[in-house]
Amino acid sequence: MNEDKAVARQEAARDERAMMPPVDVVEDAAGITLYADMPGVPKDRLALQVEADTLTIEGEVALALPEGMEASHAEVSLPRYRRVFTLSKELDAGKVGAEFANGVLKLRIPKAEHAQARRVEIKVT
Repeated sequence: MNEDKAVARQEAARDERAMMPPVDVVEDAAGITLYADMPGVPKDRLALQVEADTLTIEGEVALALPEGMEASHAEVSLPRYRRVFTLSKELDAGKVGAEFANGVLKLRIPKAEHAQARRVEIKVT
């Protein structure tokens, strides 16, 4: 019986394995822009979730082969991408904007109002 449970756990872990997409993060005065490379993922198989201070990006690769053809070599061994980020309290997680084109996910996360630089007026007395 223990062997069956171990096999079931291994199969569940195999189902949960995913590739980590390469990500570039660029910060400017107003926030951050995150670029994630996710080739082979169609928009309908892409999921973004923001919960508390955690951003999760998931995507399922869907490369269709023409009927009757079989891949002789595949460098993508796992059919899923998954990446999890902890967002700084300086970022406004409620205003995340997302664009997806040509296998590249672009996220824009602005800084929260309290974290943005502001100009202080000096009064002459």
